[in-house]
Amino acid sequence: MEDNHQVFLKGQFLIAMPAMTDPNFFQTVTCICEYTREGAVGIVVNRPHPTILGKDIFNEFKINHVSDSESIPIYIGGPVHIGEIFILHGPPFNWESCLMVTPFLAMSNSKDIVEAIAMGNGPEAFIISVGCAGWGEGQLESEIKENVWLTCPISEKIIFEIPVEHRWEEAVKKMGIDPGKLSDIAGHA
Repeated sequence: MEDNHQVFLKGQFLIAMPAMTDPNFFQTVTCICEYTREGAVGIVVNRPHPTILGKDIFNEFKINHVSDSESIPIYIGGPVHIGEIFILHGPPFNWESCLMVTPFLAMSNSKDIVEAIAMGNGPEAFIISVGCAGWGEGQLESEIKENVWLTCPISEKIIFEIPVEHRWEEAVKKMGIDPGKLSDIAGHA
């Protein structure tokens, strides 16, 4: 049973229900990148950092970069490991640290991918985040049972193509739910 759960949650979106009041996760869409008995790790894909851009990251880590990469948006991936960089990306998948999430999506956090992105040679589709979301053993399952989250398979289109301000709504629609009606049923499940 537990192994089925592992397969089920890895590569899933966690979509915050409207009743979610934690400011770290209000109206967020989180891609679950890893799931084991010990817990889960994910990256929030719709929370751009209000002030940090690519140039700030590259300058801080003393990484050479081209001017085109200076305005890359940086996302707040979650409240855990906020001093670390995590990159959710499409192919190629040959980076030093590359955790496959689905056959078409991976999470990496090694210096080689950051340097490639800085020079304009990284994956075609990517999100750079500072921090990640993490859940301890049993915590995520408990929150799902309490109707804190909706889950559905991830969509690369929502992560990489849909404008950030529409990702939550599009993820809800992907489940066949009208986002406007969701707030009416929240707390009544």
